[in-house]
Amino acid sequence: MRFSTATAALAALGPLSAAAAESPFEQYKAKFQNFLSSFSGSAGIPEAADNVQVPIPKPKSKTVEPKKIDTLTLANWKDTLYAPVHTEATIPEEWLVLITGGNKTCFGRCDKLDTAFSQSALKLASLKPTPDNLHLASVNCDDEPVLCNSWSASAGVIWLFEILPAPTETGLYVKRLNTTTVTSQDIVDAYVAPKEEWTKVESDSYFHPIDGFFAKNGLAVPLGWFFWGLNAVPSWVMMLGVSFISRSMMNKRVEGMAGGPRAGAGAPAAAVPRGAAPGDARS
Repeated sequence: MRFSTATAALAALGPLSAAAAESPFEQYKAKFQNFLSSFSGSAGIPEAADNVQVPIPKPKSKTVEPKKIDTLTLANWKDTLYAPVHTEATIPEEWLVLITGGNKTCFGRCDKLDTAFSQSALKLASLKPTPDNLHLASVNCDDEPVLCNSWSASAGVIWLFEILPAPTETGLYVKRLNTTTVTSQDIVDAYVAPKEEWTKVESDSYFHPIDGFFAKNGLAVPLGWFFWGLNAVPSWVMMLGVSFISRSMMNKRVEGMAGGPRAGAGAPAAAVPRGAAPGDARS
């Protein structure tokens, strides 16, 4: 009994001696940790990372590229127009061609038209539904006078070709624009407008670039050179030539009139009967 009582007393004194051995700093540290744990418990534990909603980036919208504008020349215009046409195509490829010029053929008034046509390339590409069969091109009549003369085309207009595989006839529509007030939207509106608002060039007309009489018989380009040369001659030279020709014709006419017999010059004069003298028995 005594041994067990002593053992119990020693066991009770063990924790007290250990607590007495702890420093005051350790006690304050323990209280501070308890305070922090109670504060975090009252504030609540944040949700798990799996429940956090991560914003999904939206797909970027596709950038619309403006349609390419090809430059047509006397050497490449036909190959360029027929390049996107497939052999068995049933839907025509459309070519919107601007006929423009500089100081010679447009008198310096096509600058605004050129800018509007360039700006319309993006708007035409943004149309819904996108006209994949639409292509753009331009012809500068100052740089390509023979081509413009062979087409009988003047600056300040747009041409709309509807091309199918040869030998199918090509549709052609022409529309004149106001070079002083034209905008890119005017060109877009003209393209989407009904064909009745355009001037149709019949395929059997003389100057149709593809199906016309001159084009089919190989005369379009020679005529283009002829009209270009005629326009290249100064006006005073033309007036001098016309004056020389008219004078030559008049001189030949006068010489012909002077060399012929005069009216009544070769016929003998008729004898005038003389009457009897007064008092003559014959009277």
